[in-house]
Amino acid sequence: MPWTDERYPAAMRRLPPRVRQKAVEIANALLAEGSDDGKAIRIGIAKAKEWARRQLPGGAR
Repeated sequence: MPWTDERYPAAMRRLPPRVRQKAVEIANALLAEGSDDGKAIRIGIAKAKEWARRQLPGGAR
């Protein structure tokens, strides 16, 4: 089941909102491609943090 801004994995709870939104987006895309939940969550968080470091002032915290 895809995640949303209101319903997301506990592992994403402490991410800043914009980074969490990106992590959810990435994780949902991975789920659609057939990845399992755990892998999608881990990759989604890692890639969202990379995105934040490149895109957001101050990067991911």
